[in-house]
Amino acid sequence: MSQWTVERLGRRGDGVAVSADGARALAPMVLPGEAIEGEAVDGRIPLPRIVTPSADRVRAPCPHYRACGGCSLMHASDAFVAGWKGEVVARALQAQGLAAAITGVATSPPRSRRRAVLSGRRTKKGALVGFHARASDVVVDVAECLVVTPAILSALPDLRRLVTLGGSRSAELSMAVTDTPAGLDVAVTGGKPLTPALFAALADLAAQADWARLDWGGETLVRRPPALPMGRAQVVPPPGAFLQATAAGQDALLAAVRAAVGDAARVADLFAGVGTFALPLAETAEVHAVEGLSAPLAALDAAWRGAPGLRRVTTEVRDLARRPLLPDELARFDAVVIDPPRAGAAAQAQALAASQVPVVAWVSCDPVTFARDARIMAGGGYRLGAVHVIDQFRWSPHVETAAVFRRQDASVR
Repeated sequence: MSQWTVERLGRRGDGVAVSADGARALAPMVLPGEAIEGEAVDGRIPLPRIVTPSADRVRAPCPHYRACGGCSLMHASDAFVAGWKGEVVARALQAQGLAAAITGVATSPPRSRRRAVLSGRRTKKGALVGFHARASDVVVDVAECLVVTPAILSALPDLRRLVTLGGSRSAELSMAVTDTPAGLDVAVTGGKPLTPALFAALADLAAQADWARLDWGGETLVRRPPALPMGRAQVVPPPGAFLQATAAGQDALLAAVRAAVGDAARVADLFAGVGTFALPLAETAEVHAVEGLSAPLAALDAAWRGAPGLRRVTTEVRDLARRPLLPDELARFDAVVIDPPRAGAAAQAQALAASQVPVVAWVSCDPVTFARDARIMAGGGYRLGAVHVIDQFRWSPHVETAAVFRRQDASVR
């Protein structure tokens, strides 16, 4: 059996292990400094045996941890994970020649994930509902989960019934389940065609389970609008729409954005989605919300119109990757908020770097693309301030950040 020492964790949470002869391989569920044994196959040690454990190693509290791919860092202490996530961000910035103060890590508590995408597969005896095994399309049927809210966890039996009703043995269902104050919002793709009989069965299931809304491949049954609070407004998002994963994470991101924007009177919110930032900011500022999809903006607009006392919010459907807001369009804003997808926003960063916007609040879900875009901003004369690390995806390698860029010749707001 080959001997290895874990040098560090890669950005996806696997250990980078080094053998005595200098060979390198990736190993899951290990920690830096640990001595392990195992055979490498195609550059990966699939089943490492821990010989000398790290002081940061803990017993994973979930019975599904070794099989389920939903979590990958549950074997590490909370302090280690928080420190490692901060280091991931710092290293990404350093690779671009940038330095910034990492102001701690805001970690969402256990059982707080209000939105989860579950997989379902019909079997001879019923159905499996859970997450994929690591690096596999096998669905691990879960009875316990320390990540999702209790409401989502308690819905697993009903979701198995749903898969049994509408799933096929040859296909996998994807179920985006959101815990809202009105009840669960369930959006399903990959199911059987919706016949009248299946519609009636699904409607009966939704009623018995007391779900607020069920969407089946674009056909929607609404029992109660699944509204979510965004500041003073109440947003009914489109089925399966992107939302911040936890309420605590959303609050932490919003606090960082508000602190960055300050008393700006005119704000552009780019990649605005359903209004996570636009609607709360409209309590004190006029906001122009830009998003590539029309459905989220329609939900945002309806929420704004239904909330008294907010300042003016305008919306624009625009593909910011292809048509970024240009410097002359940005000139009318006192601040910009930007929350791009994982690929980042290189084109919009170029336009911002050439603008005179005094302050930009930047939210990111990928440290590498954030660092790349930060380098563009710095090249245009912006100074990167403190970076907040937000951990909404507890026990996973996923890292989110919120940061502020200020024009170096701009007064501090």
